[in-house]
Amino acid sequence: MAKDSYLVGLIGSGIGPSLSPALHEREADRRGLRYLYRLIDIDVLGVPPEAVGDLLRATRDLGFDGLNITHPCKQLVLDHLDALAPQAEALGAVNTVVFEDGRAIGHNTDVTGFAASFARGLPYAPLERVVQLGAGGAGAAVAHALLTLGAGRVTLVDARPERATALAAALNRHFGPGRATGAAPDALPELTGTADGIVHATPTGMAAHPGLPLPAALLRPELWVAEVVYRPLETELLRTARDVGCSVLDGGGMAVFQAADAFRLFTGEDPDTARMLTDIEELAGAVTTPK
Repeated sequence: MAKDSYLVGLIGSGIGPSLSPALHEREADRRGLRYLYRLIDIDVLGVPPEAVGDLLRATRDLGFDGLNITHPCKQLVLDHLDALAPQAEALGAVNTVVFEDGRAIGHNTDVTGFAASFARGLPYAPLERVVQLGAGGAGAAVAHALLTLGAGRVTLVDARPERATALAAALNRHFGPGRATGAAPDALPELTGTADGIVHATPTGMAAHPGLPLPAALLRPELWVAEVVYRPLETELLRTARDVGCSVLDGGGMAVFQAADAFRLFTGEDPDTARMLTDIEELAGAVTTPK
């Protein structure tokens, strides 16, 4: 039986600027639903990322319908769930938890969110050789999406090379040998020189983590650049890439499509993604249309 009120939240670090509450609540308002979306910031609470299990239990006991999970808890939360949807299990990362009949079920809407945004924003981008910066929870989802979209080879570059290598091995088991490989940051000059495009999937560029994730000199006009960060919509990376002449895609579309999929999981209703894309343009104060 359909409900008319929902209580959901977001667990993560430095999430004050998140637009998820407004995205979810605006769509719910249009549908006549009572929908409260609460931020549960581990920095504000003064607890470590490993406290995600305690927070999960507390929110379930308090009657929450579900949670979104973000950096740095997308992988840590796995040990505290009762079941995983197939995609979340394949990824080893969860960004959405639904409480059903006393059980906590983990999902990942980052994969479908990035895939939908990329297909909409860079539909003709070549995908033979892609360099991805970041191999954490968001990186796992984005790499999975890229390979699902038909990328020939994805090279994962991470400050912790062992993490990139481990993710590449998992992707190759799922998609076939040779589709993914790991690398250290010092390989970036060579990798970007022959790449079709770059995807950025680290926190660098967020409001709380300003800066560039790679040297500006490595960008060239032939590259496309896709961003996962959406607050701000125009990160320093996108601004620099656009100035160089690259085709770019901001993180707004991924934020909307993953939020829409989470909204569907929480409520059972199909959200209007076109209206939500307009919402994020208004909320972020910038246009999400790619160059």
